[in-house]
Amino acid sequence: MPDDEEEAAVLDVRRLQVLRSVIATGSVSRAAEALGYTPSSVSQQMAALQRETGLRLLEHVGRGVRTTAAARLLDERAGAIFEQIDEVEQALEDYREGRGARLRMEYFTTAGQSMVAPAVAAFRRRNPGARVELLLEPEGDPALRVSRGEVDVALISSEVPAGLDGVTETHLFDDPFDVVLPAGHRLAAQEAVAVADLAGEPWVTHEWPLGSCSEPLLQACAAHGFRPDICIECDDIDTAQGLIAAGLGLGVMPRLGLATPHEGVVVRPLVDPAPQRRIRLLRVAEPHAEEMARAIAGVDLG
Repeated sequence: MPDDEEEAAVLDVRRLQVLRSVIATGSVSRAAEALGYTPSSVSQQMAALQRETGLRLLEHVGRGVRTTAAARLLDERAGAIFEQIDEVEQALEDYREGRGARLRMEYFTTAGQSMVAPAVAAFRRRNPGARVELLLEPEGDPALRVSRGEVDVALISSEVPAGLDGVTETHLFDDPFDVVLPAGHRLAAQEAVAVADLAGEPWVTHEWPLGSCSEPLLQACAAHGFRPDICIECDDIDTAQGLIAAGLGLGVMPRLGLATPHEGVVVRPLVDPAPQRRIRLLRVAEPHAEEMARAIAGVDLG
């Protein structure tokens, strides 16, 4: 049986490269010239490769050498190895240059049209070969997913746990809430609507169950001594606007999600107080994630 040292022997890729050059050029001296080595160094590399394989690879014929069948077999199989190495090196170069990168980003619903779409378009213009995977509000904590490397970038409107390793947090902006009213509603004539004026009105939600997005709003209502009177529970902002346009109630929605309001509604700022949510970006410290972060920061929200 081979001893432990023989079992642990691993072929040296550089010596395989030397063998291929000897076979391609037909001599040790020409191989040395092609590789920028001395003939003595090439001979030493070949002797070491013969020890590693336990096979005779070169036979001396006159002043030259002749390769054995074992050497030619090794050359043939080594060709596939070097093709794979070339592919790996090209993949790494593509990654460094942003070509062929895979970026995974999660986001919340109201950021999709106004933030995510233009940011992805800008990212793809700079990285045309990149693959982008978009995840809409998966279950669980997005900050933990970024920390574990499950996603590269996360747009969030919730609080971030402290002390997460490998996560960079950026505060992008504060997103205010607006009142969405049926066109003929009594409050539609006002330039702004106070939170207290919404007490007793029937509400249509755009988020159900109510979560972190609605927390600042619920706190503002509680400060005026009431909870929203929710008559219709909905978790889609476009559908909610359609229900409001039909006169079934009013809604309070983040401004970010109202880039294209329904033609049958009137949108007014909410004041006294003016609740808002903090929009943050989380990312890993990778070039493609940093590139997407720059694209998101550059989105013009008007």
